[in-house]
Amino acid sequence: MTPNDAYSPASVTSADHIDDAANLLSYAKADAIQQQLPFAGSLTPVDAWRLVQIGAASLVDVRTNEERKFVGHVPGSQHIAWATGTALTRNPRFVKEFESKLKDKTAVFVLLCRSGKRSAAAAEVLTKAGFVNVFNITEGFEGEINENQQRGQIGGWRLHSLPWVQD
Repeated sequence: MTPNDAYSPASVTSADHIDDAANLLSYAKADAIQQQLPFAGSLTPVDAWRLVQIGAASLVDVRTNEERKFVGHVPGSQHIAWATGTALTRNPRFVKEFESKLKDKTAVFVLLCRSGKRSAAAAEVLTKAGFVNVFNITEGFEGEINENQQRGQIGGWRLHSLPWVQD
């Protein structure tokens, strides 16, 4: 199975889950080395969800409380805000909160923000703090801004019809 193949739970065995996860993570890590990323790697929303579904990764939403409440969030995801409020003031306790909630520095974590930029910065900081398998979710929850200054039409978790809810 290649990283871009569709995931169908009925068509794979437990061994396939392990191979699929290992392949996705190896591909992302190799790409990160080539791109000289300061964290383990980047994954598409679809690939990140595939890893979460098979239990190979934990999803951590690093957006603000306001974004989660008013824009939506992934059910079952952890939440540790990288920044707070509408001014996006950096959370000085981010690493401490992460370490407190998610203690295993060798576990695989996939980070989600609005567009993939804050989650990349968070992945870098967590890597410097000793977490070795932190991956950024490219495109984020809403994707990039289009020519009409709108999100949600160019990439993103929601555009790929992945699970999400809104309060």
